[in-house]
Amino acid sequence: MKNVLINVAIHPEGLQRLNTIPGITIRIANPLQEPSTLPEEVLKTHVLFCDVPPPYFSQMNSLELVQIAAVGYERFYDLSLAEKKLRACNSRGVFDVAIAEWNIAMVVNLARDLRAMIRNQESGTWDRAARFQREIRGSVVGIWGYGGIGRETARLAKALGLIVYVLSRHGVSPRLNTYRVPATGDPEGVLPDQIFTAGQEADFLSRLDFLVLSLPKTKSTIGIVGDKELRALPQTAFVLNPARGPLIQESALLTALREGWIAGAALDTHYHYPMPQDHPLWRFPNVIMTPHISGSTLMQHHGERMWEVFVENVRRYTSGEPLLNELSPSELRGD
Repeated sequence: MKNVLINVAIHPEGLQRLNTIPGITIRIANPLQEPSTLPEEVLKTHVLFCDVPPPYFSQMNSLELVQIAAVGYERFYDLSLAEKKLRACNSRGVFDVAIAEWNIAMVVNLARDLRAMIRNQESGTWDRAARFQREIRGSVVGIWGYGGIGRETARLAKALGLIVYVLSRHGVSPRLNTYRVPATGDPEGVLPDQIFTAGQEADFLSRLDFLVLSLPKTKSTIGIVGDKELRALPQTAFVLNPARGPLIQESALLTALREGWIAGAALDTHYHYPMPQDHPLWRFPNVIMTPHISGSTLMQHHGERMWEVFVENVRRYTSGEPLLNELSPSELRGD
């Protein structure tokens, strides 16, 4: 019998499906409960479902599997999961659709300068300038990182007639044992028109109309876009960052916008939470700022999809099958 501890918000349908899996006992815990007040059985948990490590995490000596109720797993870097040989899976795929839709919305809005149109509306200005009528069909969108978000962005982009370039450290291949919403993404890795790998960053960037960052935040990706990368883009290119703010060096981005190295940006992830009201990024007329809502826990399908990953992984775990979204030792270390 395997003990399963749930440390996240309950999704009734998901919990009902979980109860049909044989060979498990289920407990629901208060994430803030102190170890001294916990039943001993809780500390003997084999499977933990949580967003952040609970205060008693270090005392859970029977733990075998951690299901993270988020895509990002930076909070787990310092817990030595790989060294302890603990298995961990994230909720990769839960937000792919929403964030990919944000990416496409920002491509259209940047291309047509929606911010200026709204300013014109607010001031009662009738302006039919050519920049408000630009088509995106035939434009080149470059996706840096080709996980689930990148693949769903590629699918939508191709449907709209965009040319898709991908930069992925090790190239593009079929994606196995990864959660995705049915009929979305690019599981076989066949959609990109051209694929670039490590060392080809300058060539990749120089050809783009839109750069979409789709990378996790790791030790090797923090600051991966700096002066050199932003200067490599055409001055007509736009940068979209729905991934993690620190992927782009803050000072380099500000300089690029001030000096016109790029045409503009759409930013959903930031350097401060919340962004201070006096931060200069708020005031660039060619920047769209959204408060980390491209895909979040408030979207209508979040609980349903997150629990779908978890329940399926418990089933696979008890049956000895490969898990969905399992993180590698190097990912768990943040390499």
